[in-house]
Amino acid sequence: MGPTILQNPLVEDCLATLRDRKSSMVEFRAASRRISFILATETGKFLETIEVTIETPLENISCKKFSNSLVLVPILRAGLGMVDAFLEIFPEAELGHIGLERNETTAQPDSYYSKLPELAGKRVLLLDPMLATGGSLSHAAELLKSRGANQLTAISIIAAPEGVEKICTEHPDLQLVLGCVDRCLDENSFIRPGLGDYGDRLMGTI
Repeated sequence: MGPTILQNPLVEDCLATLRDRKSSMVEFRAASRRISFILATETGKFLETIEVTIETPLENISCKKFSNSLVLVPILRAGLGMVDAFLEIFPEAELGHIGLERNETTAQPDSYYSKLPELAGKRVLLLDPMLATGGSLSHAAELLKSRGANQLTAISIIAAPEGVEKICTEHPDLQLVLGCVDRCLDENSFIRPGLGDYGDRLMGTI
């Protein structure tokens, strides 16, 4: 399935703050939270529902509710910046973590941590704000599938075309929800124009 790319002035406003090198850590965090809210709301469009009968103060009515349990899995550490917004939209979601770090020599992911709840039969939302080469996201998706996940949605704030192509090729069953797709990767596998290192700017470790 093809990626969903948000077309929304609110997203563009958040991206302008995130990209601006002059944005403070506080401004960066606030923009990250706002755009994560929008992405969470957009992701809700793809979740499975069932019809249930609800008793209002006046009468019974048929309504729709989510049919599957949700699991949020941020890729550490940058994915932590998206968690709070998603938990506000999906407060009953379980929370797992996958620790991956980019090898600056090979641009490939190195795994150092994973702690996950039971995944079978649940919709798993994989949070990774920057989809660059696609290596980390693909590695995380393979790990989640090996643990029983068969309903995967990955959400990123900014993506590179190369990473999108890799994920769509290697994981055609995975739903991608993206804030935007940038121009390209540079020779160092950084997204251009991008926003720099998301994790460093979020954590104040620049």
